[in-house]
Amino acid sequence: MVRLILRRALLMLSSIILTLGLTILGGFGVESAQAQQPGRAFDHFQTGFPLTGAHRTVDCESCHVSGRFKQTPRQCSACHNGSIAGGKSRGHPRTTSTCSTCHRTSNWSQVRFDHSQVSGTCASCHNGQRARGKSPSHIRTTQSCEACHKSTSSFMTARMDHSGITTGCATCHNGRTARGKPGTHIRTTESCESCHRSTMSFAGARMDHSGITSGCATCHNGRTAKGKSRSHIVTNASCETCHKNTVSFSGGRMDHTGITANCASCHNGRTARGKSSNHIRTTASCETCHRSTNTFSGGRMDHTGITSGCATCHNGNTAKGKPNNHIRTTASCETCHRSTRSFGGARMDHTGITSGCASCHNGQTARGKPNNHIRTAAACEVCHRSTNTFSGGRMDHTGITSGCATCHDGNTAKGKPNGHIRTTASCETC
Repeated sequence: MVRLILRRALLMLSSIILTLGLTILGGFGVESAQAQQPGRAFDHFQTGFPLTGAHRTVDCESCHVSGRFKQTPRQCSACHNGSIAGGKSRGHPRTTSTCSTCHRTSNWSQVRFDHSQVSGTCASCHNGQRARGKSPSHIRTTQSCEACHKSTSSFMTARMDHSGITTGCATCHNGRTARGKPGTHIRTTESCESCHRSTMSFAGARMDHSGITSGCATCHNGRTAKGKSRSHIVTNASCETCHKNTVSFSGGRMDHTGITANCASCHNGRTARGKSSNHIRTTASCETCHRSTNTFSGGRMDHTGITSGCATCHNGNTAKGKPNNHIRTTASCETCHRSTRSFGGARMDHTGITSGCASCHNGQTARGKPNNHIRTAAACEVCHRSTNTFSGGRMDHTGITSGCATCHDGNTAKGKPNGHIRTTASCETC
């Protein structure tokens, strides 16, 4: 504060001396001198050109040459021209802007450069001498600064224009000059461009698996590259044991060699295909019936111990049921079918059946009349009394009085014996 008062006092004293001097020399036409009244400090702010920064310590006569107050230049370049005051140095950037655009009165060297009026290229100043240039780690390029650097506020956010670059990525992407391989990158000596096709993003690179037939798990471990899913079959076999395709994980074919038990640990409907909805209901292990590891077809049901309930499976949906020509019956399968190996050989239980034989014995559903059967419209049971054999059927001749030879001809029924009297008379004559 004391220094300020002393400075103002000196300014006032200088003004008084200057005014007296001008008066003596007859310089009464200087109007500005009238504004300087004895005993009062002059406020330069009133002139519209406040003295700030380094200008506050400059001698008055440095600007007011020969005591001239009127039309004193206000533009920096009028004084800072290299004659009155220091002007642009030889290394000054080429610009049409005024000094005050960049320079402040507080300190000539503290400059905030306004790039809006710059003429010429960035490198004309940013050459490491006039202004900051390329750092030692800058990408090697002959491109102009502005090809990548779009901001004049910061060197950051520059985006490299990769147009036309198809090889040599690692010369920059080495982890020093530009971003290189991360710690989780697949171990390889291949060039970047072998897999990375885009210059916009590292993502989307497609690994070229050509010639790779083993060692998949060195990358496909869940960290470097996609590994086994949670639902993957529990195994310590190498990937390539089942996965033969390097384009897709799909289509891997499980090698079941040596596997003879515990199929359900994988074939549970989640890890691998399990029982279908129409599978026979059973708690038996898969391998009880399925002997092949190549196909589910051909599984042979082990019927050991099964003596009833056949129709729960043999219903035409789950397993083979009655064919269309099966004898119509509500009896259970096991009533007639005694074998669990074959439907053949079933023996009909005729217990209680005394009529209606022809409903089955019609030559389609069951054995019917042979070609040499006696011609008759009578029901089977009229003559056949046994349900165990067709033999022993006894013809009921009631009401038959003629035409005996139509049956008793030696083919259909017993005919004349060799010792019979030779005669053409009908049987019934005698």
